[in-house]
Amino acid sequence: MTGMHDEKQWLSVIGIGEEGLNELSAPARKLISSAEFIIGGHRQLAMIPNSTQEKIPWPSPISSLVEKLEKFRGRQTCVLATGDPLSFGIGSTLSRIFSMAEMQIIPSLSASTLICARKGWPHNDADFISLHGRPISTLETFLRPKGKLIILSNDGQTPSIVAEFLTTRGYGASDITVFEHMNGTKERCFAGEASSWKHEPGVAFNTIAVDLQCTDIKALKTRAPGLPDNAFIHDGQITKREVRAATLSILEPFPGALLWDIGAGSGSIGIEWMRTDHRCQAIAIEENPQRAMNIATNVTQLGVPNLRIINGKAPSVLSKLPPPDAIFIGGGITTKGMLTKCWASLKTGGCLVANVMTIEGEAIVSKHQKKLGGDLTRISISNLYNIGAKQAWRPSIPITQWKVQKPIPSARRHR
Repeated sequence: MTGMHDEKQWLSVIGIGEEGLNELSAPARKLISSAEFIIGGHRQLAMIPNSTQEKIPWPSPISSLVEKLEKFRGRQTCVLATGDPLSFGIGSTLSRIFSMAEMQIIPSLSASTLICARKGWPHNDADFISLHGRPISTLETFLRPKGKLIILSNDGQTPSIVAEFLTTRGYGASDITVFEHMNGTKERCFAGEASSWKHEPGVAFNTIAVDLQCTDIKALKTRAPGLPDNAFIHDGQITKREVRAATLSILEPFPGALLWDIGAGSGSIGIEWMRTDHRCQAIAIEENPQRAMNIATNVTQLGVPNLRIINGKAPSVLSKLPPPDAIFIGGGITTKGMLTKCWASLKTGGCLVANVMTIEGEAIVSKHQKKLGGDLTRISISNLYNIGAKQAWRPSIPITQWKVQKPIPSARRHR
């Protein structure tokens, strides 16, 4: 039970709020007082009374914390965090590495809980985002009319950076409220409109609440697949809007899924895959250096800075990549060994989608479709264009699309 001491649970992660130890429960205080090692920030460690316990400041880089904790395994160790350790905190990292049979997490009120209470926002109406050590472009995919954002700041400059970003994205009429030292005796807040933000930088420990208001209809970018082609920088090598929407639909992205976008061109498929949900992941593989640079620009402009770009030739570069849940082949399908390597790398239950427009590409797809199965679809698109004072339909080159799913072995299916 949370808060009860278990001898097997040698590692405790305890969230501390602005009021320090005074707001902690008795079980949480007992875990701190009985720990042999206490790890935390200088502010948190300063709250601990003088004792014989070994107090260890956060190591740098923070990844080295895991190595240090491994050395303490089996000895009572306490990690101090801010607020809720599972809310963009160290608890998320540690819970992926250590079993809950050997650790326990005791949270304090999170910043999102406190903001919602002060603004009167239902939790499910707001998006919670961290800009701590993350680029401002992270906000891009969360922009929507009448949306509500709760943003963990990186430092005192963050509110001004957010205000400028919103203004340049057509959301200058948004209301911004900054809260400092929430739930403590020094708590204060200040507010203003993004386009006229004049406040001087405050303390580093702050959280931002944003009521989004869009004043420029051209700024609207849906998360649904099918952004306009001109939303991307490209040299013509781009999966066109209508085909892209159809392709994303049958790729079936889901939170946490990893996509390989092979022959990425402008990166449009991988980018729109990641825009569907902030937990989606994608790797764009593009041999052309200039196109790889275009992808880098596009991921920043369209709010998916974590998309990984590999400037190299498939299938040779694929061996070192983590296995994907889905693969899209938009270019290079005729390269020797491409489909064989992709199929071998794909996770069971995952899907492979290939778009081809040449006779040679169709021959490869047809051959493998007979062997592996799947569905073949022909996509034909026509667009209206002008002929002098009149108009006519201009058909694009038809696309042959193949989708195949990798079967799950029957023994696993019935477990």
